[in-house]
Amino acid sequence: MLPTPDTSHVSFDTIYEPSEDSYLFLDTLSSASESAWLKSRFPSSTPSPLLLEVGSGSGVVLGFVTANSSLILGRRDVLALATDVNRNACAATKKTVEVAVDERQLGRQEGEDVQIKSKSVCLAAVTGDLCTPLRPGSVDILLFNPPYVPTEELPAMPSTADATTNDAELSRSAKFERDSYYLSLTYAGGRDGMETTDRLLESIPEVLDPDRGVAYILLCAQNRPAEVKDRIRGWGAGWRAESVGNSGVQAGWEKLVIVRIWRE
Repeated sequence: MLPTPDTSHVSFDTIYEPSEDSYLFLDTLSSASESAWLKSRFPSSTPSPLLLEVGSGSGVVLGFVTANSSLILGRRDVLALATDVNRNACAATKKTVEVAVDERQLGRQEGEDVQIKSKSVCLAAVTGDLCTPLRPGSVDILLFNPPYVPTEELPAMPSTADATTNDAELSRSAKFERDSYYLSLTYAGGRDGMETTDRLLESIPEVLDPDRGVAYILLCAQNRPAEVKDRIRGWGAGWRAESVGNSGVQAGWEKLVIVRIWRE
Protein backbone atom coordinates (compact mmCIF):
# COMPACT_ATOMS: atom_id res chain seq x y z
CA MET A 1 0.00 0.00 0.00
CA LEU A 2 1.32 3.43 -0.96
CA PRO A 3 1.66 5.98 1.85
CA THR A 4 -0.89 8.77 2.23
CA PRO A 5 0.78 12.23 2.24
CA ASP A 6 1.24 13.91 5.59
CA THR A 7 -1.21 16.77 6.19
CA SER A 8 -0.30 17.50 9.81
CA HIS A 9 0.76 21.03 8.77
CA VAL A 10 -2.72 21.86 7.42
CA SER A 11 -5.26 23.90 9.39
CA PHE A 12 -8.70 22.56 8.51
CA ASP A 13 -10.58 25.65 9.68
CA THR A 14 -11.13 26.68 6.03
CA ILE A 15 -9.82 23.62 4.17
CA TYR A 16 -11.57 20.33 3.46
CA GLU A 17 -10.14 17.53 5.58
CA PRO A 18 -9.33 14.34 3.59
CA SER A 19 -12.24 11.92 3.80
CA GLU A 20 -13.81 8.97 1.99
CA ASP A 21 -13.92 10.80 -1.34
CA SER A 22 -10.24 11.79 -1.11
CA TYR A 23 -9.18 8.22 -0.34
CA LEU A 24 -11.31 6.89 -3.21
CA PHE A 25 -9.19 9.05 -5.52
CA LEU A 26 -5.99 7.58 -4.07
CA ASP A 27 -7.26 4.00 -4.37
CA THR A 28 -8.55 4.48 -7.92
CA LEU A 29 -5.48 6.15 -9.37
CA SER A 30 -3.10 3.65 -7.76
CA SER A 31 -5.13 0.58 -8.75
CA ALA A 32 -3.40 -1.86 -11.09
CA SER A 33 -5.93 -1.32 -13.89
CA GLU A 34 -5.86 2.49 -13.83
CA SER A 35 -2.10 2.64 -13.41
CA ALA A 36 -1.71 0.41 -16.47
CA TRP A 37 -4.04 2.67 -18.45
CA LEU A 38 -2.12 5.79 -17.45
CA LYS A 39 1.24 4.22 -18.27
CA SER A 40 0.01 3.38 -21.75
CA ARG A 41 -1.36 6.91 -22.15
CA PHE A 42 1.84 8.61 -20.98
CA PRO A 43 4.84 6.44 -21.97
CA SER A 44 8.22 7.62 -20.72
CA SER A 45 9.28 8.52 -24.26
CA THR A 46 6.75 11.40 -24.32
CA PRO A 47 7.09 14.90 -22.79
CA SER A 48 6.64 15.35 -19.04
CA PRO A 49 2.91 15.35 -18.20
CA LEU A 50 1.33 18.36 -16.51
CA LEU A 51 -0.84 17.18 -13.61
CA LEU A 52 -3.47 19.65 -12.38
CA GLU A 53 -5.69 19.35 -9.33
CA VAL A 54 -8.59 21.80 -9.38
CA GLY A 55 -9.81 22.85 -5.93
CA SER A 56 -6.86 21.11 -4.33
CA GLY A 57 -7.74 21.74 -0.67
CA SER A 58 -5.13 20.07 1.53
CA GLY A 59 -3.24 18.76 -1.51
CA VAL A 60 -3.46 15.14 -0.37
CA VAL A 61 -4.54 13.82 -3.80
CA LEU A 62 -2.05 15.86 -5.80
CA GLY A 63 0.72 15.01 -3.32
CA PHE A 64 -0.08 11.31 -3.53
CA VAL A 65 0.02 11.10 -7.32
CA THR A 66 3.07 13.34 -7.65
CA ALA A 67 5.11 11.54 -5.00
CA ASN A 68 4.16 8.10 -6.32
CA SER A 69 4.34 8.96 -10.02
CA SER A 70 6.98 6.29 -10.63
CA LEU A 71 4.52 3.58 -9.66
CA ILE A 72 1.28 5.18 -10.88
CA LEU A 73 2.53 6.67 -14.16
CA GLY A 74 5.76 4.78 -14.66
CA ARG A 75 7.79 7.99 -14.70
CA ARG A 76 9.39 10.44 -12.26
CA ASP A 77 9.09 13.67 -14.24
CA VAL A 78 5.53 14.80 -13.49
CA LEU A 79 4.94 18.56 -13.27
CA ALA A 80 2.28 19.22 -10.60
CA LEU A 81 0.05 22.29 -10.50
CA ALA A 82 -2.96 23.23 -8.36
CA THR A 83 -5.70 25.84 -8.34
CA ASP A 84 -8.02 26.83 -5.50
CA VAL A 85 -10.02 29.96 -4.68
CA ASN A 86 -8.79 29.70 -1.07
CA ARG A 87 -5.22 30.94 -0.79
CA ASN A 88 -4.86 29.04 2.50
CA ALA A 89 -5.54 25.86 0.53
CA CYS A 90 -2.96 26.85 -2.07
CA ALA A 91 -0.29 27.27 0.60
CA ALA A 92 -1.28 23.98 2.20
CA THR A 93 -1.24 22.14 -1.12
CA LYS A 94 2.21 23.33 -2.09
CA LYS A 95 3.69 22.19 1.22
CA THR A 96 1.83 18.85 1.15
CA VAL A 97 3.17 18.06 -2.33
CA GLU A 98 6.71 19.17 -1.56
CA VAL A 99 6.86 17.16 1.69
CA ALA A 100 5.38 14.08 0.01
CA VAL A 101 7.84 14.25 -2.87
CA ASP A 102 10.82 14.78 -0.58
CA GLU A 103 9.84 11.89 1.67
CA ARG A 104 8.97 9.52 -1.16
CA GLN A 105 11.11 10.32 -4.17
CA LEU A 106 14.36 11.38 -2.54
CA GLY A 107 14.42 8.10 -0.67
CA ARG A 108 13.82 4.67 -2.10
CA GLN A 109 10.75 3.57 -4.04
CA GLU A 110 9.27 0.16 -3.36
CA GLY A 111 11.28 -2.51 -5.12
CA GLU A 112 14.14 -0.15 -6.01
CA ASP A 113 17.67 -0.44 -4.71
CA VAL A 114 19.16 2.77 -6.07
CA GLN A 115 18.88 6.41 -5.09
CA ILE A 116 16.45 8.32 -7.31
CA LYS A 117 18.28 11.04 -9.22
CA SER A 118 15.26 12.85 -10.62
CA LYS A 119 11.89 13.67 -9.16
CA SER A 120 8.51 15.10 -9.98
CA VAL A 121 8.05 18.70 -8.89
CA CYS A 122 5.29 21.03 -7.74
CA LEU A 123 5.32 24.04 -10.06
CA ALA A 124 2.82 26.17 -8.14
CA ALA A 125 -0.51 26.35 -6.36
CA VAL A 126 -2.40 29.23 -7.93
CA THR A 127 -5.24 31.16 -6.34
CA GLY A 128 -7.96 31.16 -8.97
CA ASP A 129 -11.36 29.89 -10.06
CA LEU A 130 -11.31 26.35 -11.50
CA CYS A 131 -9.28 26.32 -14.75
CA THR A 132 -9.31 30.05 -15.48
CA PRO A 133 -5.55 30.50 -14.80
CA LEU A 134 -4.63 27.80 -17.38
CA ARG A 135 -3.70 28.09 -21.04
CA PRO A 136 -5.88 26.17 -23.51
CA GLY A 137 -4.66 22.65 -24.24
CA SER A 138 -2.03 22.70 -21.49
CA VAL A 139 -3.27 20.05 -19.03
CA ASP A 140 -2.47 16.36 -19.44
CA ILE A 141 -4.11 14.96 -16.30
CA LEU A 142 -6.84 16.85 -14.45
CA LEU A 143 -8.14 15.82 -11.02
CA PHE A 144 -11.27 17.29 -9.45
CA ASN A 145 -12.93 16.35 -6.18
CA PRO A 146 -15.75 18.89 -6.36
CA PRO A 147 -18.30 20.21 -3.89
CA TYR A 148 -20.95 17.64 -4.79
CA VAL A 149 -23.58 17.91 -2.04
CA PRO A 150 -26.93 19.21 -3.39
CA THR A 151 -27.81 22.55 -1.78
CA GLU A 152 -30.43 25.19 -2.48
CA GLU A 153 -27.80 27.58 -3.79
CA LEU A 154 -24.07 28.13 -3.97
CA PRO A 155 -22.42 30.09 -1.14
CA ALA A 156 -22.12 33.83 -1.76
CA MET A 157 -18.85 35.59 -1.01
CA PRO A 158 -19.28 37.73 2.14
CA SER A 159 -19.30 41.41 1.21
CA THR A 160 -17.33 42.25 4.35
CA ALA A 161 -14.37 39.97 3.59
CA ASP A 162 -12.58 40.14 0.27
CA ALA A 163 -10.61 37.01 -0.61
CA THR A 164 -7.33 38.91 -0.86
CA THR A 165 -7.61 40.72 2.48
CA ASN A 166 -5.09 39.73 5.13
CA ASP A 167 -6.46 38.18 8.30
CA ALA A 168 -4.92 40.96 10.38
CA GLU A 169 -7.01 43.53 8.49
CA LEU A 170 -10.31 41.78 9.21
CA SER A 171 -12.56 42.06 12.22
CA ARG A 172 -13.30 38.86 14.07
CA SER A 173 -16.81 38.64 12.58
CA ALA A 174 -15.54 39.34 9.04
CA LYS A 175 -12.88 36.66 9.36
CA PHE A 176 -15.48 34.19 10.64
CA GLU A 177 -17.73 34.99 7.66
CA ARG A 178 -14.90 34.48 5.19
CA ASP A 179 -13.71 31.26 6.83
CA SER A 180 -17.27 29.91 6.85
CA TYR A 181 -17.59 30.80 3.18
CA TYR A 182 -14.43 28.91 2.24
CA LEU A 183 -15.50 25.88 4.25
CA SER A 184 -18.95 25.85 2.64
CA LEU A 185 -17.32 25.91 -0.79
CA THR A 186 -15.79 22.51 -0.05
CA TYR A 187 -19.15 20.72 -0.02
CA ALA A 188 -22.02 22.93 -1.30
CA GLY A 189 -22.69 22.04 -4.93
CA GLY A 190 -25.92 23.92 -5.60
CA ARG A 191 -28.64 22.40 -7.78
CA ASP A 192 -28.20 18.59 -7.94
CA GLY A 193 -24.76 19.22 -6.43
CA MET A 194 -23.59 19.94 -9.98
CA GLU A 195 -23.33 23.71 -10.43
CA THR A 196 -19.57 23.91 -9.86
CA THR A 197 -18.92 20.58 -11.58
CA ASP A 198 -20.91 21.70 -14.63
CA ARG A 199 -18.68 24.76 -14.98
CA LEU A 200 -15.61 22.56 -14.79
CA LEU A 201 -16.99 20.14 -17.36
CA GLU A 202 -17.55 23.01 -19.78
CA SER A 203 -13.85 23.89 -19.63
CA ILE A 204 -12.50 20.36 -20.16
CA PRO A 205 -12.49 20.33 -23.99
CA GLU A 206 -10.54 23.57 -23.99
CA VAL A 207 -8.05 23.03 -21.16
CA LEU A 208 -7.04 19.39 -21.79
CA ASP A 209 -4.24 18.52 -24.20
CA PRO A 210 -6.12 17.59 -27.41
CA ASP A 211 -4.09 14.42 -27.99
CA ARG A 212 -3.56 12.80 -24.61
CA GLY A 213 -5.48 14.82 -21.99
CA VAL A 214 -7.58 12.97 -19.40
CA ALA A 215 -9.72 14.16 -16.49
CA TYR A 216 -10.84 12.36 -13.35
CA ILE A 217 -13.92 13.75 -11.60
CA LEU A 218 -15.71 12.48 -8.51
CA LEU A 219 -19.52 12.31 -8.46
CA CYS A 220 -22.07 11.16 -5.90
CA ALA A 221 -25.33 9.33 -6.60
CA GLN A 222 -27.39 12.54 -6.42
CA ASN A 223 -25.25 14.01 -9.20
CA ARG A 224 -26.74 11.40 -11.57
CA PRO A 225 -23.41 10.10 -12.90
CA ALA A 226 -25.01 8.02 -15.68
CA GLU A 227 -26.58 11.17 -17.13
CA VAL A 228 -23.30 13.08 -16.75
CA LYS A 229 -21.42 10.38 -18.66
CA ASP A 230 -24.02 10.34 -21.43
CA ARG A 231 -23.74 14.12 -21.73
CA ILE A 232 -19.96 13.94 -22.10
CA ARG A 233 -20.20 11.23 -24.75
CA GLY A 234 -22.60 13.53 -26.55
CA TRP A 235 -19.79 16.05 -27.06
CA GLY A 236 -18.81 13.93 -30.08
CA ALA A 237 -15.31 13.92 -31.61
CA GLY A 238 -14.35 10.72 -29.77
CA TRP A 239 -15.10 11.85 -26.22
CA ARG A 240 -15.41 9.01 -23.72
CA ALA A 241 -16.55 8.83 -20.08
CA GLU A 242 -16.40 5.73 -17.89
CA SER A 243 -16.58 4.98 -14.17
CA VAL A 244 -13.21 3.65 -13.02
CA GLY A 245 -13.67 3.63 -9.23
CA ASN A 246 -16.49 3.51 -6.69
CA SER A 247 -16.97 3.46 -2.94
CA GLY A 248 -19.60 0.73 -2.88
CA VAL A 249 -23.36 0.49 -3.23
CA GLN A 250 -26.02 1.83 -0.87
CA ALA A 251 -29.75 1.36 -1.53
CA GLY A 252 -28.97 0.23 -5.05
CA TRP A 253 -26.83 3.29 -5.85
CA GLU A 254 -23.08 3.68 -6.04
CA LYS A 255 -22.42 6.22 -3.29
CA LEU A 256 -19.34 7.80 -4.90
CA VAL A 257 -17.78 7.21 -8.31
CA ILE A 258 -14.67 8.40 -10.09
CA VAL A 259 -15.34 9.14 -13.76
CA ARG A 260 -12.52 9.15 -16.28
CA ILE A 261 -13.03 11.57 -19.20
CA TRP A 262 -10.85 11.40 -22.29
CA ARG A 263 -10.86 11.52 -26.07
CA GLU A 264 -9.91 8.57 -28.24
